[in-house]
Amino acid sequence: MAKITIVGAGGYVFPFRLIGDLLSYPALRDSVLTLMDVDASRLERTASAARALVAHHGFPTTVESTTDRRTALTGADYVIITFQVGGVDAFRDDVEIPRRYGVDQTVGDTLGPGGVFRFLRSVVAYNEIAADLAEVAPRAQVINYANPMAMATWYLNAIGARTVGLCHSVQGTSRMLAQQLDVPYEEVHYKAGGINHQSWFTEFRRGAQDLYPRLREVMVATHLHAAGAGELATDDGDHSGADRGANVYEGGNERVRTAIMDAFGYFHTESSHHASEYVPYFRKSPQLVQEFIPQRWDYYDICQAHDEDGKIAELLDELKTELAPSVEYGAAIVHSMETGHQSVIYGNVPNTGIITNLPEGSCVEVACLVDSGGVQPTVFGDLPPQCAAVTRTGINVQELAVTAALTGNREHVYHAVMADPLTAALLTLDQIRAMVDELFVAHKSYLPPELQG
Repeated sequence: MAKITIVGAGGYVFPFRLIGDLLSYPALRDSVLTLMDVDASRLERTASAARALVAHHGFPTTVESTTDRRTALTGADYVIITFQVGGVDAFRDDVEIPRRYGVDQTVGDTLGPGGVFRFLRSVVAYNEIAADLAEVAPRAQVINYANPMAMATWYLNAIGARTVGLCHSVQGTSRMLAQQLDVPYEEVHYKAGGINHQSWFTEFRRGAQDLYPRLREVMVATHLHAAGAGELATDDGDHSGADRGANVYEGGNERVRTAIMDAFGYFHTESSHHASEYVPYFRKSPQLVQEFIPQRWDYYDICQAHDEDGKIAELLDELKTELAPSVEYGAAIVHSMETGHQSVIYGNVPNTGIITNLPEGSCVEVACLVDSGGVQPTVFGDLPPQCAAVTRTGINVQELAVTAALTGNREHVYHAVMADPLTAALLTLDQIRAMVDELFVAHKSYLPPELQG
């Protein structure tokens, strides 16, 4: 009987979706699900829905809820991290302060000023979790879903918490590409590697057929040379489900990612909106943004508009009717480690000779085998050199931010934002320093003492 702890269980919908995934495996239905959040009311909303789901299906699952982190972690076999320190209010500062300086981030949770400070706000919590785990659950497998995925997972492993980071970008993008080619997804085979939100599909096949020539032809014709994307489905920011067709987030307008593929040869794993934040080519002016992304997708606006109670009630009804897993890998990891049933997932792990032309020790995203022996990354080898070069520009930011957190050196926070490709393309060094100063002030109460100034 496994103890599975979710830290940040009061989050919007996603933690409850993970609970549905876990309960979809019969072998995990006698588990203890321990739900923890610092917000008691949000925690109880998720816990009540979980208990209702368990009762409806008549499962023997035990659902516990607590606001005490150490209690939640004691004896845990698996710890799933889903929190965002500071919530939507802190997120607002991540995007609005840089926007005043001319750095427009559609999300701001991966690289750039938003990603750096989202990570730094979580460092205190990560330190506390790692210290508790060393004492009360030293063998626990940590599964991190919190962004910025690479920085957070890199840091957690560096401070001794055995962590794999999970995202749905590989699953979502591979499904989208199969749809664009009108190929049954179950017949597609691919190889991807890189960093989170920028893993490159270096192979995309259907049996012995290399689909890349057709992929390049179709994507260029559809997204670079087409007159427009047409009417798109609305988008609520939840991309953990199976393919839902083209929408404003993914599939409907892929001009940015297609332009990147056209230039560098390969498609990568995060939406065109996100992708435009990571490189210096597409957001140099409002006119250029409008040219490449005519229909704006803004994750902060989506988060502000969430109907949290309604969405959880809707998902509960769905899971009562059909208890099936989403595309997320978290429950599959727990199931494989508990039963020995082998699965293959894409995980974010320390680069110990895995991608051989990316920096040793960085956090890379690759295929991993999971069984009772745990999460075992597979060796990818070299990325195409041009893809590795683009990827290293993101790793530079991640490494400097993680180094700042590990050493307490505030200057490395400035260095991290200065190294960000989009920020460097838009701002002077003095402007970057002034912007970072404002972010330090806005987030001071969340930062480690040595970084508060």
